This record gives sequence, structure tokens and C-alpha cells, in this order.
Amino acid sequence: MSNSTASEVIDEVNGLREKIKGSRDSFRDQSFLDQLAQLIADSPNLGRQPAARALVEDLRNYSAEPRLAAVKAHINGERDHHLFSLFDASYFPSLSLEYLTYETLPTNPHLATRYASNTMPVNITASSTGFESRVVVALFPENHIDGFQHGDDLIFYFINKFVERHNRITRKMIDAVMAEGSLPLLRGVDDRTVEQASSWWVRLHEYHHRQGDMPIPEFLPIKKLKPLAGLEELRVDVSAMLVCLNDRELPQQEAQLAYEYILSERLLRYAVEGIPRPNYDAVASQLLFNYLSEHGGIELRDGLIRLHDELPAVLAAFLGEIQRIEQRIHTKPVEEVQQDLLGFTNRYTDYDPVAKDYRHIPFFAEIKERLGV
Repeated sequence: MSNSTASEVIDEVNGLREKIKGSRDSFRDQSFLDQLAQLIADSPNLGRQPAARALVEDLRNYSAEPRLAAVKAHINGERDHHLFSLFDASYFPSLSLEYLTYETLPTNPHLATRYASNTMPVNITASSTGFESRVVVALFPENHIDGFQHGDDLIFYFINKFVERHNRITRKMIDAVMAEGSLPLLRGVDDRTVEQASSWWVRLHEYHHRQGDMPIPEFLPIKKLKPLAGLEELRVDVSAMLVCLNDRELPQQEAQLAYEYILSERLLRYAVEGIPRPNYDAVASQLLFNYLSEHGGIELRDGLIRLHDELPAVLAAFLGEIQRIEQRIHTKPVEEVQQDLLGFTNRYTDYDPVAKDYRHIPFFAEIKERLGV
């Protein structure tokens, strides 16, 4: 690490974070950025790092070129598996000036080529304070202060956080609410196996965001509403599950495990997020649970969820309904298609018109309280 230890560099970054605490409104003010650039350059260990030199260059030129071109080039080139930048993301409020180091994870060659994307499943090996927040499980190019995503920019998923979250929440829910024999490959697996399934998930997830008639980011403005953001997450994750079930060029045991893993996270863990006020992922889980229940894919009986043999076919039908609506974008006004997507979502969710928000499924609210998750 350029003759410095990771802890020395990160200690200096954390010190700078404290110095600029409360300065978020100045993150795009050139005089502030000049001062920050000088503080970084003068830091004895941090200032010697290539990642830091890239940020210093971008900060000093920001008013003339409000893009972190050198930082993004350093990250996308994977020059040293170091990531350093100034962040401003409303849904990751813990992030400001941050540094991390990471290790990449192996992947199946067919998965990486057939479903290619700029996804980077990694484990964090060291990080500044902001990345310690539980909610920061990913990092997107637009999270930097320039708010910009280029087609070649890498998208990071912190897989060690996925594993921790699965162990802390999802595994408890599987034991508590799934009928015997359901999700058999997930029961008793070790962390390395969950790590592999998580890596498969995020690769397929990002790939499918960019597929279909209304891909992201092109149609992001249409899908920003909470229920439609949730529907988009479901669209890509159901697509991923069906790949795991149907692509015979993937190793079948690993593919089946990834299918069970994605299903468990989407159907169980997200269902308890945000209680009492569901976030978009929780709305999506409610939608999936109700659709699968109504169409015979799953059944809630005696306090346990049972998966039926028809579940894969019901998942395919669910995806087909979304696709049929999105295909209308080629012949209908965008506002009309948006309303059709909203109508589909609201048909299977519990919307409170007085509160103007969605209600949780009482079953999952009770589970959350009972398990303390």
C-alpha cells in the first residue's frame, strides 16, 4: 500500500471525515474542494496513495469539469483494489469522504459472459467509518459527488455484508416460517456457500436491469415511484431466479442454490424491512407473496409457508405479466404505461389511500416482532 498500512491510511481518512463533518452543503463549492484536496495531499500516508492522487486531481478541477474522471478511471481500471472518493447519496447518508480496500470473488465463467455486466461482487478488507454502516451494501457510480454513471463504470456489491445480513435475518426466518423440506439447499450452508450465491445474485440482478422493453437507467425516471421501484426489483430478481432454474449451461447444484437464495431474500427478508412503513423492497415482497399465494405458487398454512411444485411456472407467469405491460411502451404514452404498472402493483398490495402509503402483511409484522429481526 505504497509503504503505508491500510490502518494508517484509513485512520487519516477518518480524521479528515471529522474535519469536514457538517460541510455537506459545500461538497460542490470549489474553495471547499481546494482546501480538502490540499488536506488529502498533505496527509503523510493517504497522500501517497494513487487513489488519493486521483481524487486530489478531480477536486482541484471540479468547477471546470464537474466529473470525477480520474477517480472513476482508477476504480474502473482495478489498479490496486483501492477506492477513495467524496460521496453524496441520500440513501447512504453515512458516506462522505471514504476509503476502502477490497478483494474480488471468483465467478462461474458462463455466468460472467452470458449475463455480462459491470457488476463487481467483492469483500471489503478495510474501510473508513462510512462504509461500516449496515445499509451500505452496494456502491453505485452516481453515489459520488458528480452524480454521474457512465456505461463502463463498475457497480460494487459488498458480499460480506450480504452474508452477514442473511445470517442475521433470513436464516432465522427460514427456520421459523418455511415448511419442512422448503429451500433444502439453504439449510445449514456455510458462509462461503452463501457468499457464492450472493455473487450470482448481484451479477444476474444488474444484468437484468438493463434488459427488457423498459430497462434501467433509461426508464429510471418512470420507475422512481416507490411501488414501481419495487416492481423493477422484482422484475429483475424473478428473471434471475428463472435463469437459475432454466439455464442448463450453469452447474445445476449451484444454480439451484442461487435460486433458493434469491427467493428467500426476496420473499422473506425484504418482507420485514421498513416495518411499520414499508420501503420499496418491502412493497415488492408483499406484491410477490400475494401474487404467488393467489396463483398457487405458495401457501400459508398453520403459520408456515409451503412452496408448491407449480412455483416456477407461477414465477414465469408473474414475469410475463410485467413484460406484457412494459411492451406497451412502444405503442402507448409513457404515462399510460406507468399507470398500468401501478395498477398491476396495487392489485396485489395493500395501499392505504388515507395515509397514502402501503401497509405490511400482518403475518410478517408478527414474525419480525417474534424473531427480533
